[in-house]
Amino acid sequence: MKKKSKTVAFGGICVALALIFAYIEVLIPPLFTSLPGIKMGLPNIIIVFLLYRKGPVFAGIVSLVRILLVSMLFGNMMALMYSLAGGVLSLLVMIILRKLSFFSPVGVSVAGGVAHNIGQIIMAALLLETSELGYYLAVLAVTGTVAGVFIGLCGALLIKRIPDKLI
Repeated sequence: MKKKSKTVAFGGICVALALIFAYIEVLIPPLFTSLPGIKMGLPNIIIVFLLYRKGPVFAGIVSLVRILLVSMLFGNMMALMYSLAGGVLSLLVMIILRKLSFFSPVGVSVAGGVAHNIGQIIMAALLLETSELGYYLAVLAVTGTVAGVFIGLCGALLIKRIPDKLI
């Protein structure tokens, strides 16, 4: 029972940290005010760390809870749909690349960032019933790559600095 309680408590801490990062992200002024949909994805630092330290199921649960809570706190139903589409595709891609084991956390994060953007574009195309949004993917791929490198470097630093015995 002690191990289960510790796991639940650690999960709660991870969700809380991801929410704090999401709130910080809301406070940061947009880098490209005329370009919608561009964010750093700071909460994904926690997801990358968990993917390497606690596994895909734990990372997936924390990611899903975080997406639901962030959408309720800072968004709306549309934000939830976009976040779920991007988050699920991103997580699936990161899980696959992590299992291949020749990608670093930075590579996994970059692929996850780009996959997140692809998921959002697919959702937007379905909701708006247009394929014209595909052109915007080029812009999002560049920003997703840059953000993915930053998130991956932060995640790699956590993986390196936080020993297994603490989690």
